[in-house]
Amino acid sequence: YTGDLGYEIWVAPEYQRAAYQALMAAGEEFGIGLFGSRALNALRLDKNYGSWGREYRPIYGPLEAGLDRFVAYGKDADFIGKAAALAERRQGGKLRLRAFIVDADDADVIGDEPIWFDGAVRGWVTSGGYAHHSKKSVAVGYVPKEIADESDGFEIELLGKRHAARIQAVPLFDANFERMRA
Repeated sequence: YTGDLGYEIWVAPEYQRAAYQALMAAGEEFGIGLFGSRALNALRLDKNYGSWGREYRPIYGPLEAGLDRFVAYGKDADFIGKAAALAERRQGGKLRLRAFIVDADDADVIGDEPIWFDGAVRGWVTSGGYAHHSKKSVAVGYVPKEIADESDGFEIELLGKRHAARIQAVPLFDANFERMRA
């Protein structure tokens, strides 16, 4: 979720304090430190990663959310949502999730801002913020599939003012996923 090589460590609750203390002690010589959820959000924006509850929700299909590569459409088992996923695949869905670089002034999107295309509201921002690594204002949102690959004409409204926005098709950080595979 950070967009960089990372790990999740699962331990029983009674071992959490000991595991935390051991990790902090072992990482001290490497400058280990703590970070919060806003830092985590900024890191995911540099990587074009969506988040559960905003970009990934049951109201969006896997094709629309760009997650169709993870669906085993040909699987024999009748998994939950299979019929809906197959129908979306046949029909092509209506929307596409896209990341945008916004020419913002002194504020960044947080979600629910309108996405304009050629002078009309055509989509909405699901989340966003300032991506500190790349020093860019990033918005993530849904637009109709018919305009999802257009390069010009997008604006995102922020605090009553429209700002030019460009689709960011590849991640700003580690676009080739080389660090993730290190």
